[in-house]
Amino acid sequence: MANLTVGLILEKIASKDKDYRYMATSDLLNELQKESFKADSETERKVSQIVLQQLDDASGDISGIAVKCLGPLVKKVNENKIVEIVESLCTRLLTGKDHQRDIASIALKTVVSEIASGTVAQCVVAALTPKLIKGITATDTSTEVKSECLDILCDVLHRFGALLVPEHEKLLNALLVQLNLQRAGLRKRAIQCLATLAACMSDDLLGRATVSVVDLLKNKDVKPDMTRTNIQMICAFCRAVGYRFGPHLNEVVPLLISYCQNASENDDELRENSLQALESFVLRCPRDVAEHCGTILDLALEYLSYDPNFTDDMEEDQDEDMDGEEEDDEESADEYSDDEDVSWKVRRAAAKCLSAVISSRPEMLSTLYSKACPRLIDRFREREENVKIDVFNAFIDLLRQTGNVTKASSEINPSSPLYMLQQEVPKVVRTLNRQLREKSVKTRVGAFSVLKELVVVLPNCLSDHMASLLPGVEKALNDKSSNSNLKIEALTFTRLVMPSHSPSVFHPHIQALSGPVLAAVNERYYKVTAEALRVCGELVKAIRPDQGSTFNFVPYVQPIYGAILKRLTAQDQDQEVKECAIFCMGLVVSILGDKLERELPVSLSLLLDRLRNEITRLTAVKAFATIAESPLKINLNAVLEQVIAELTTFLRKANRALRQASLGTLNALLVSYGDKIGNASYDSIITELSALISDADLHMAALALELCCTMMADKKHHISAGNAVREKVLPQALVLVRSSLLQGQALQTLQTFFASLVQSASTFDMLLEALLSSAKNSSSMGGPASKQAFHSVAQCAAVLCLAAGDAKCLSTVAMLVNGLKTGGHDAHQLLSLLCLGEIGRRKDLSSVPDIESVIIRSFQSPSEEIKSAASYALGNVAVGNLSKYLPFILGQIDRQSKLQYLLLHSLKEVIARQSSDEAGKIELQDADVQKILSLLFNYCESEEEGVRNVVAECLGKLALIEPERLVPALKARTSSTSAFTRATVVIAIKYTIVERPQPIDGHIKLCISSFLMLIKDGDRHVRRAAVSALSTAGHNKPSLVKELLPVLFPLLYEQTVVKKELIRTVDLGPFKHTVDDGLELRKGAFECVDTLLDSCLDQIDPSAFLTYLLSGLSDHYDVKMPCHLILSKLAEKCPSAVIAVLDVLVEPLEKTVTNKTKPDAVKQEVDRNEDMIRSALRAIDSLDRISGESSPRFRAFINNVVKSGTLAEKYNAVRHESDTVVAGDVMDMS
Repeated sequence: MANLTVGLILEKIASKDKDYRYMATSDLLNELQKESFKADSETERKVSQIVLQQLDDASGDISGIAVKCLGPLVKKVNENKIVEIVESLCTRLLTGKDHQRDIASIALKTVVSEIASGTVAQCVVAALTPKLIKGITATDTSTEVKSECLDILCDVLHRFGALLVPEHEKLLNALLVQLNLQRAGLRKRAIQCLATLAACMSDDLLGRATVSVVDLLKNKDVKPDMTRTNIQMICAFCRAVGYRFGPHLNEVVPLLISYCQNASENDDELRENSLQALESFVLRCPRDVAEHCGTILDLALEYLSYDPNFTDDMEEDQDEDMDGEEEDDEESADEYSDDEDVSWKVRRAAAKCLSAVISSRPEMLSTLYSKACPRLIDRFREREENVKIDVFNAFIDLLRQTGNVTKASSEINPSSPLYMLQQEVPKVVRTLNRQLREKSVKTRVGAFSVLKELVVVLPNCLSDHMASLLPGVEKALNDKSSNSNLKIEALTFTRLVMPSHSPSVFHPHIQALSGPVLAAVNERYYKVTAEALRVCGELVKAIRPDQGSTFNFVPYVQPIYGAILKRLTAQDQDQEVKECAIFCMGLVVSILGDKLERELPVSLSLLLDRLRNEITRLTAVKAFATIAESPLKINLNAVLEQVIAELTTFLRKANRALRQASLGTLNALLVSYGDKIGNASYDSIITELSALISDADLHMAALALELCCTMMADKKHHISAGNAVREKVLPQALVLVRSSLLQGQALQTLQTFFASLVQSASTFDMLLEALLSSAKNSSSMGGPASKQAFHSVAQCAAVLCLAAGDAKCLSTVAMLVNGLKTGGHDAHQLLSLLCLGEIGRRKDLSSVPDIESVIIRSFQSPSEEIKSAASYALGNVAVGNLSKYLPFILGQIDRQSKLQYLLLHSLKEVIARQSSDEAGKIELQDADVQKILSLLFNYCESEEEGVRNVVAECLGKLALIEPERLVPALKARTSSTSAFTRATVVIAIKYTIVERPQPIDGHIKLCISSFLMLIKDGDRHVRRAAVSALSTAGHNKPSLVKELLPVLFPLLYEQTVVKKELIRTVDLGPFKHTVDDGLELRKGAFECVDTLLDSCLDQIDPSAFLTYLLSGLSDHYDVKMPCHLILSKLAEKCPSAVIAVLDVLVEPLEKTVTNKTKPDAVKQEVDRNEDMIRSALRAIDSLDRISGESSPRFRAFINNVVKSGTLAEKYNAVRHESDTVVAGDVMDMS
């Protein structure tokens, strides 16, 4: 059928009527594009022949459609026919007339872009390449033909460069000759071809090509335009091959700097090309360019102000009155201008080169502030607008780099980047003020962008400058010439600056600021309106920061309310505007409600309507939470019951965010208006809450339990609420307490829940029995309870006992002790011991006779879990009365050699509780400390790793209590001859570095190098301990180690390398098993780097580390996982360094994502492999977001491997997950 249809079309194409031919050719195109089209060999021949004939048609429209026909045609015919088509087109290109040449060129480009890879591509490339080379090199070839051949060759190399490996040398020789042609257009196309070829050339050929170009560069006698071409070629090589160009930099960089500095006065293009090449070196070869960065920085700064035709004393007017007449500033529009002056291109290239240094070298931040920051600020007054925007962008890069480096540490000292930036703020503001008064909208948008970033990086830095800045904001909002972008930038800056400064800073300017902002609320463009509403919210917070504020805010209440009400009532507006209006009205009612008593019924009714609307209900829920938390106790009687009813129904909705917000709002309403809510509402809320309490969503469960506690605490409803909770919620709580996932906030809230329930419902005995039974009974509760469940039940039982009073508590303890004495099954003993420990930690149990002896008898149990619980119980009971029980524990350690490990765990509990309890520090007597120390140091050399770890934790926690005595003693043992002792004291130091400031910090800082330098110890256990300590310090207190990192990083990187001497083979009889003793050390080293990336980015040279990361990406599963995470972070924080090595990242990542498990693999192995693939895909997604077209090999990997086959679905899921996280972050920021 297809052949018949095509036959009819071909007959029409032969018509002499141009319209017939046009329609027939269009029909042929439609037929070829059908998936069902299949032709026999004769039809293929006819169609191919006709399409080629139509290319010569006198009508341009017909030949254009014929070119389009080639795309689907080459996918449907056999490869021999495609080769014939290509050869025919080549003949037309090389020997045809002008019209034929142009059409043939377009047709060949179409064929190259559409043919599939594989054997077809190989045949086409083999036929096409020699003819293109001939067209390029033949002496009698016209310029136009050469130009077309070079364009087509570039496309061929881009798609199929890897198929042309045997021809690479011939191509290289042919293309290098073209660099000497007189025509600049041909040289430019030759550069593009060579750069595309370089991406797939071998290192040897690349080296030869580079040496050839460098030799030409060294020749100072060549014409300037040839020199520029060679520099452009060097730049293109570097951009194409990245890190592979690095070995040539030592020769090339000095040459380019020399050309830049010695270029003739009129040769600004040579300077521009040189700076562009240096920029590409900085971005694409970060490791090899490191030693030249200082020189490149100086050169970029020198030419940042290069303007030989215009003299501008940059120091004048620095102290001018910035509030003077604007007419003076408007003269900037009449400044010097010369169309022939291209020096601005040099300044632009210098600004971009400087930006490259800033964004890729975080370790140079201090140098950049001392050298680059003042110069950039001076150049804010650049006369050429495009250059000025690049200067703004370079300064923004500097601010962002500062934010990245100082994210984990906000301390400001004279050597910190934040301090240096703070010193420059007055000058920044003074210079930007002038820009804000310029006529150019683009300039003012750029100035606001700088101010926005400044406020984000250095909050509260503009307090002294607000009076001079806000007129610029007012002008941007009031000026009729302002466009939407300028207004949005001005409003966004205002929104960011207001919460980051004290409200009193804005009080003198509220009158001037409120008018333009409220006018912007009525703008037609929705983005301006939404941003203006957000600013209104900040304005409301500023005019009345608290009820004690002396600022007269009353005159502004009605105007603000009126503007927001107008937007709240409007129906035909964007969703974003609706949400902002709801949020803003919630703030107005919450903060100014006492001045809007007459208006409240209207506004609350509107908010209730928005609460009932599915599109706006989530924002309305949050608005009511804001109102409920208001200290003004707004009268909500008119809508309270309806709001409660709506929120209650939301608790059963599928939308998690809505359920979460509804729980929070209900809690706030019950706290503030509980006495005005009826019993029926309480009952319905409790009914809905019971379905939310499960370990499927612990955060939601914690919020639901918190709401239960709020209801039981209400004086009016506490008895009825307690009974309802006991009936409907308690069964779910008893199921939750058994969950192995229960921890953190959910566990804390569950404990509070039981304490509130016993006080509200007065049912202690029943509650205690239900709790204890939930852990003991396995058949009725769905299997045996987990280890975590016993601990959870014990903690809840302890809180329950204490809430019930001393009598109930002591009777429960007596019952538990008797249970231990009489024995029983393991679950009963385990729970009794844990309960005694939890109660003893919170209450002195010395009145209970012989409790310590009863507990220590359980040390003899055959069950390891019971022995561990007994150890835990003994230590925690001792916490309740140290003077009685600590000597008992120490004495037992001396006497009971077989029980030392368990007794040391008991001692660890005592010390850990004391070190975390300020009041407890006075309870440990000096003699006790000395005895404990002596005992612990004796066990440092224990053969058992478990004992050493417990000893290390005890020593670390004890050091928090007695730093003056412990730290020197630990340091002295870093030089011990025993590797076990060295490892133990390093682990001990790790336990002293906690997140909160401690007195020990000053002692550790003086000697921490003694511990961390053990990273080069000969024993792998010691090295592993040192790496772990460094990681802890980097996470909790990076200031302790920052100064040591330049020395520690090379040692740390060395631990990531696979060491053959640590790999051994174990003979297991039928088979042999390979054991890698260095695996844990490598994994720990990479995890340490991951931690330091977050806290000490400015100390890391990413290029130096990437070499080690590459080996980690090919390592064991346990090493690959942290490496993928590190790669994602580096892509975000140091993109230029990562882009430079994209090509070499492809191989290890491809091996990982295409790895398949064995057919007989167990489920655990399959799951681990899937986790590893997803982890690699997340890293690949991060790389894809920064890669652009910088690496053809990576792009081919993405298109051919990641986005095809079974991986495509996984990759799309990972990408969607990443987009969701980014969108959530943006929403949080807004």
